[in-house]
Amino acid sequence: MIVRLLLIPLVFAGSVAMAEPMTAAEFEAYVTGKTLFYGRSGEAYGAEIYHENRRVTWSFLDGECRDGTWYNDGPLICFVYEDRPDPQCWTFEKRAGGLIATFANDPDSTELYEAQDVGEDMICLGPKIGV
Repeated sequence: MIVRLLLIPLVFAGSVAMAEPMTAAEFEAYVTGKTLFYGRSGEAYGAEIYHENRRVTWSFLDGECRDGTWYNDGPLICFVYEDRPDPQCWTFEKRAGGLIATFANDPDSTELYEAQDVGEDMICLGPKIGV
């Protein structure tokens, strides 16, 4: 499967102040009803559909999708998925080009940015039968 995304890394001058992490209410207002594609280091990383009632569907853009939910834990936005019940917590900052997500458990390891979607859908293939 080829996913065509225009990935635009967000480059900021050193003099630009870091944005404050979004609150749960701000995050919910921004994402609900959307499908957001995320990039990392200029490459496609994954996409997430944000449903009503804090439900989500995540994919690494490989056709496999995982349903889950999100909740806030103080300033963190935490996700739990059907196949991974341990929380994956992030901070989200809203910048001019979109969201910046930083993995809270190891801020140096994973920083994702919202990538600009150029018309591709997030594909979720059906269950594997007879595997």
